[in-house]
Amino acid sequence: MCGIIGIVAKTPVNQALYDGLTMLQHRGQDAAGIVTCDQDRMYLRKDNGLVRDVFRTRHMLRLKGNIGIGHVRYPTAGCFTSAEAQPFYVNSPFGIALAHNGNLTNAEELKRELFVQDRRHINTDSDSEILLNVLAHELDSNPSLQLRAEDAFNAVSTLHKRCRGAYAVVAMITGRGILAFRDPHGIRPLAVGVRESENGKEYAVASESVALAIIGYELLRDVAPGEAVFIDMNGEMHAQQCAENPELTPCIFEHVYFARPDSMIDGISVYKARMRMGDYLAAKIKHLKPDHDIDVVLPIPDTSRTAALQLSYALGVNYSEGFIKNRYIGRTFIMPGQTERKKSVRQKLNPIVLEFRGKNVLLVDDSIVRGTTSKQIIQMARESGAKKVYFASAAPPVRYPNVYGIDMPAAHELIGHGRDDKEIAEAIGADWLIYQDLDDLVKAVSKKAKGIKRFDTAVFNGDYVTGDVNAAYLERIEALRNDDVRESKDKDNEVMEIHNSV
Repeated sequence: MCGIIGIVAKTPVNQALYDGLTMLQHRGQDAAGIVTCDQDRMYLRKDNGLVRDVFRTRHMLRLKGNIGIGHVRYPTAGCFTSAEAQPFYVNSPFGIALAHNGNLTNAEELKRELFVQDRRHINTDSDSEILLNVLAHELDSNPSLQLRAEDAFNAVSTLHKRCRGAYAVVAMITGRGILAFRDPHGIRPLAVGVRESENGKEYAVASESVALAIIGYELLRDVAPGEAVFIDMNGEMHAQQCAENPELTPCIFEHVYFARPDSMIDGISVYKARMRMGDYLAAKIKHLKPDHDIDVVLPIPDTSRTAALQLSYALGVNYSEGFIKNRYIGRTFIMPGQTERKKSVRQKLNPIVLEFRGKNVLLVDDSIVRGTTSKQIIQMARESGAKKVYFASAAPPVRYPNVYGIDMPAAHELIGHGRDDKEIAEAIGADWLIYQDLDDLVKAVSKKAKGIKRFDTAVFNGDYVTGDVNAAYLERIEALRNDDVRESKDKDNEVMEIHNSV
């Protein structure tokens, strides 16, 4: 999962890009990058690390220009090197920099096509570089030195026909403007914001509306699935539908875990959706255990706090904070390796013993993915003196791999895969485990949704909305993931490997 932002303004954008990326830091803590454009010159800074660590004053001063894009990344399928940091750049045509959130499901096929047919070299293992070269090739088919909005839209139309999977993209084209687009299913979020300046309108695009708000842009709307938005150097925004059969099927896991609660995604308040998750979960507990003996509801910070508070209110049970979070430790689910995840849980959370001692506690989390974190947290609750430890998940069991940009591609890593609820409860050490029903999750998120007939719920039910994911594909990416993890242990991250495999 990644975060992207792009701005076309009348004044320098370096600080606004930095501020926007800090608001998207929750979407990726492995690497960060900004590229700006002044006249016909691009200025790029990217590296592994948090936004605050990658960009120093000397870097910010060099990021000149009134137009730019930014990216925060966490690695997927074992990619940990700084060579994978975005934005990526290609010099032909025009000079294009691109930042991408999502994952292409036909990346290997495209990589071969680009080398054999388009004569383009791919230098990393990132599908974002593949996406950039597909876009560049399609833009290069226009013989004119001028780039009109319709030329950009024609390129995106052809890109949609070649690329499959999930992609929300911002691309900066030197001296021409910013092009932003979303895949025909709208799996990953992308929003447009606008603000009035003394010299006219300024536009920004970002993964979440909260990044727009912090830099003073008003949420205009979401980019539609398959749509492209082109903001030229004069600050004019052009938009066009570029896909033949677009259908909005966004990832529901954005609302469960990834997105900030103060964001609006596809017209849905993430905060309100999580409140409703708590309501539905409470109703299920009342139905299954009307005579429950829960003394206190305790959230596992931070994402589950909204659902847990609403659940406690609906149950009529006390709510309390049982864990204090060290905010200088990253989100365990998006850390690069399982060893780091295991080590970080006790560094990140510390129990308030008095809230557990002698009580039957209900711990509430947004979801259970690998189960490692849940098991350690339950053990901490018991060590703190809890009599019974119940565990509630605001999402259904995660049983299937995600192929659209979330780092959980191997089924055997998922504690919900091949286990029923009782077996999962035993594996994590809970006295009782309660999961949200999938139908209730969909209702919680979709209550205020317009134009969404279904969500991507593949991690829960194996229904992949792009229709091109089968068992052979899942086996291949699992094998690739294992190979990448092994190779990453031996790689010198300071040296960029240059190769092409056909």
